[in-house]
Order: sequence, then structure tokens, then C-alpha cells
Amino acid sequence: MPYSFQVGSLPCHIVSDGQQLIDGGSFFGLVPRVLWERIIRPDARNRIPAQMRCLLVQSEAGLILVDTGQGDKITAEYRTEFGMDSSSRRLEADLRHAGCRPEDVDIVLLTHLHADHCGGNTRLRDPADAESEVVPTFPNARYLIQRLEMAEATFPNERTRGHYFPENWEPLRRTGQMEIVDGDQELAAGVRSVTVPGHTGSMQVVWVEDAGESLLFLGDACSWAAHLERLAWVPAFDLEPMRSIEGKRNLRRQAEEKDALLVFQHDSQVVTGRLRGGERGVRLEPEITEVAWPDES
Repeated sequence: MPYSFQVGSLPCHIVSDGQQLIDGGSFFGLVPRVLWERIIRPDARNRIPAQMRCLLVQSEAGLILVDTGQGDKITAEYRTEFGMDSSSRRLEADLRHAGCRPEDVDIVLLTHLHADHCGGNTRLRDPADAESEVVPTFPNARYLIQRLEMAEATFPNERTRGHYFPENWEPLRRTGQMEIVDGDQELAAGVRSVTVPGHTGSMQVVWVEDAGESLLFLGDACSWAAHLERLAWVPAFDLEPMRSIEGKRNLRRQAEEKDALLVFQHDSQVVTGRLRGGERGVRLEPEITEVAWPDES
């Protein structure tokens, strides 16, 4: 079920495409397990639950959806390997709970083109037939992506090719719905995207600001709350770790100045929170939390 609230006059909804189980070391990079497992306990295969949250904003420019999750163009083997449930159209169900249909979405802003952020861009026309045509999930939307990200996805290297799958964006080229942009974007009054390189060369975050209130959707610029408190904790996924650290430093400063509500895309325990200063430095004060999985100890 989505979390719904206002940022000034702008209705916002945190929706989700569910969760998957990912190797814990990949989210915490060089940080030893003995440290990061204090944050989240892995299973017997060293996996931790990672949410695939997205953001829906009702703006004067229409409905803006930030990211689309993994989607349903995945095999039964993938679902099993990554601990995903067998239900389909997870994001679509959350959108309906928030009061909209895929046809109602006007803009899809893609933070980047890794599969767990853009797989839901497209779907099988016939979900029961893996060979059926792949079509846009949001038939009336403009899909916005950074030019550099599109180039990196189109010409991946040995390290990145496992993250990029053309079926997540090529059908949008054919329908004319893919819009390539350069740099920061004003999506609507009070809604803007900002590039924060590090995770990828042109990773984007989204600010929603109105009437003195601010929300920051961090995406993979800071996928877990612990990463914002501990700047040196950088995921193994990040292509440029030092740029990731500086990006987080700048976002942390801005978020503290604005008292922004922070939305964490992958954190399976902290959904939202705000930064608070103290004698020991900046700390994250959670506002919405979830239980990652039952404690079996």
C-alpha cells in the first residue's frame, strides 16, 4: 500500500514495485559485514531485502512518476533467485491504491536505467506469453532520461552490461515516448530533478518543494539511510565512489538546511526520515519505518 502525504499543496505518494533479495555486500561495498550487519541482518545466503520504491507526484503538469521498479518481464528463475513473490503488476496495484491508472501518468522520470529502476517502463502485451510484444506500461507518458545515461546504457562495458536491458527502453523509442534531456530539469512547479553523478555518470534525484516544505527522493544517490549518516559507506554498485561521497555530502547539507523529508528507495527498514544535528554529527531520524523480515533469533 502506498504512503500518501502533502508537500505544501502537492500530493505525493510513495509507491512500490515490491522487494527483492540482493547480496548484502553489494550495498555496502568495502564495509566489512561485521559492521553492516548491525544495520540489516542477512539471510543464510548473505542476501538482504531491498525495496523498489517509486514516487508519484500530483503536479500542475500532471502525474509525475519517478522510476518504475523491476517490472514483470522477468523469468520464474529470476523471481526464485532474488526472492520475489509471484504476483504481477505490483507497481500498478499501488498506483491504483493511490487513485490512478497507468493511462493517467503524464511524465515518467527515470533516475537511471538499471533494471530495478526502469524494468516497469514496459510490459508484455500478454503476461502469460513470454514471447508476446513488449509495449509501454504508461501509454500516454513522456519518459525522461539523461543523455549520458542513455549512452552508457546503449554502449555498456564489462562491468555495467549486466544492469542494462534494451527491452526496458527500446519500445519507447519506437513509440516516440522516450525524451532525452541534458542536465537538471524543472518538471513542474515545485518539482525538479538534479543530476548527482557517482552511482552512474548522470544519476538523478528529485526535489519536491512547495510552501516552505521539501521532499528529496534520493534514488541510488543514497539507497539506504545508513549511507547518509556514514558518507564513506559506498555501495559496490557505484561506478565513481568519490563522486558518490561528495554527492551525498552536498545532498546532506541541503537536506539539513531545508529540513527535507528524505525518501529512501531501497532501504527495507527506513522509508522516510529527516536529518538532525547533534554532538556526534548528523544523524537520521526515521519517520516512516517498516519491518524488513521477522527476527528468527
